[in-house]
Amino acid sequence: MSDFDVRYTARLARLNLSEEEIAKFQSQLSQVLAFVEKLREVDVTGVEPTAHTNPLYNVFREDRERDWFDAKEALANAPRQANGLFVVAKVVE
Repeated sequence: MSDFDVRYTARLARLNLSEEEIAKFQSQLSQVLAFVEKLREVDVTGVEPTAHTNPLYNVFREDRERDWFDAKEALANAPRQANGLFVVAKVVE
């Protein structure tokens, strides 16, 4: 792999990397990819694909109806509110 890949990825992540960091990460990335290539050599014929090594069980609790607060109580501690709604700063341009 070339240095371009590390630079490009860093730019996408908005990371300002030094030349030393780019060289270090390029070396580490090359080692990881070499290991992945080594894993491709493993014979997996007859091995079923699995998403998890252990069986998964439903860990959710049972839904139960419970008392809740009304809109007036929910807005009681709101820093800003208008017409029964929370007023927040705009986050989308």
